[in-house]
Amino acid sequence: MELYLARSGLQVEDLDQLNIIHITGTKGKGSTCAFTERILRNYGLKTGFFSSPHLVQVRERIRINGQPISPELFTKHFWRLYNRLEETKGDSSCVSMPGYFRFLTLMAFHVFLQEKVDLAVMEVGIGGAYDCTNIIRKPVVCGVSSLGIDHTGLLGETMEKIAWQKGGIFKCGVPAFTVLQPDGPLAVLRDRAQQISCPLYLCPPLEALEEGGPPLTLGLEGEHQQSNATLALQLARCWLQRKDHQAGIGELKVSRPSLLGQLPLAPVFQPTSHMRHGLRDTEWLGRTQLLRRGPLTWYLDGAHTTGSMQACVRWFRQALHRRERPGSSGSEVRVLLFNSTGDRDSAALLKLLQPCQFDYAVFCPNLTEMSSMDNADQQNFTVTLDQVLLRCLTHQQHWSRLREEQASPDLWSTPTPEPGGPASLLVVPHPPHSTSSLVFSCISHALQWISQGRDPVFQLPSPPRGLLAHPVASSGAIILQEAAAIHVLVTGSLHLVGGVLKLLEPSLSQ
Repeated sequence: MELYLARSGLQVEDLDQLNIIHITGTKGKGSTCAFTERILRNYGLKTGFFSSPHLVQVRERIRINGQPISPELFTKHFWRLYNRLEETKGDSSCVSMPGYFRFLTLMAFHVFLQEKVDLAVMEVGIGGAYDCTNIIRKPVVCGVSSLGIDHTGLLGETMEKIAWQKGGIFKCGVPAFTVLQPDGPLAVLRDRAQQISCPLYLCPPLEALEEGGPPLTLGLEGEHQQSNATLALQLARCWLQRKDHQAGIGELKVSRPSLLGQLPLAPVFQPTSHMRHGLRDTEWLGRTQLLRRGPLTWYLDGAHTTGSMQACVRWFRQALHRRERPGSSGSEVRVLLFNSTGDRDSAALLKLLQPCQFDYAVFCPNLTEMSSMDNADQQNFTVTLDQVLLRCLTHQQHWSRLREEQASPDLWSTPTPEPGGPASLLVVPHPPHSTSSLVFSCISHALQWISQGRDPVFQLPSPPRGLLAHPVASSGAIILQEAAAIHVLVTGSLHLVGGVLKLLEPSLSQ
């Protein structure tokens, strides 16, 4: 990466000017970045924000003051960097051109330096130790969000191995913060920090910062966002403190001892109005996002690990509970739209979704349309259409198997006694919720079937021939047309969520 950086006209030392906040983690690192950037922007600072993946357009990965850079700015910096690398590719000491993610990381550095941002929030791509963003040598502060199992082929199959990789972003003398983790991974992070003399702190829970003041309102829904918010508050405060913004860092409260004894506890302070408004105003598309459209409510969350899927299910069920209206008439239909990619265990993810009691489960690849025209930002050249469709059929098989297991009571299990009654009286098991499933060839076809023309924004001239050929599709279409409310959870892949947003929110493609 250093060779590519040098060929692009920069040295590692040049990156020190960016006053970087470097953030890694398995779950919530993007949301933490979004909270952190929004808080610091509230202080009147010009912010840069590099994240991945993008949902609709590649420009989303490089943001100035929270907005994706313009097509003109993207084009200018793309060709400037590309031509510079082309001119220097005769050097046999390295591969002629960097890969996709490395190129965009290099481009982000150039954009932020040229645009003279006050700070840059940099989200790690995968892992940390060997991620190309880790070329950064002198960040102002580092953060590690919740850890979990993901990218096991690259990072290892245990949380301890993954924690070792994430701790690779720690730097000597640079403060770092993390949230509550399981004991094993937390010990690994502690040891990594100690080895390189990195002061690592454990964030107190959000409630500790709320004491003595009004409750904090988060712009992102879901209980799991509290962990991301408390990490963001510590990162923002530390950055302000190290950059001599002493007047607006929040008044310290009485310090508490660390709950675990493994790490010192980060400061407990009173969040400033800038911090409060920043948390409240944070937007981060595709993460616990709701879109209400007539009778349809779209619940969009790119959860793709077991931990994040558990959080997604809690959020979805709580959101449904809040939407329930006593005495409301008319039927309600619940639909799951799912896909999963890479080496992820889709059967485990689908099992976690069972308690949501979906009426229909719909599977499709992360292709917005069958045609690749006007879809360049969402193409994946590493897999074929046959491969992604076969994977969708595998998802459907997993789902059907899970439904069958739920429908078949274990004859050898001990019966559950009626609560409060004689032990001899057995509870008659409730019949499992019946779910029908379908596979569509692209996101557009799936959305056409789910919405049945009832979404006022997503309107296409006419459905493709054969869309209702399957008996489940034809009978389900009638139910969806007559339902008083349709609740659709889109999850399993950020790329799937991005494709759905591209169709439901056309403005994101402009």
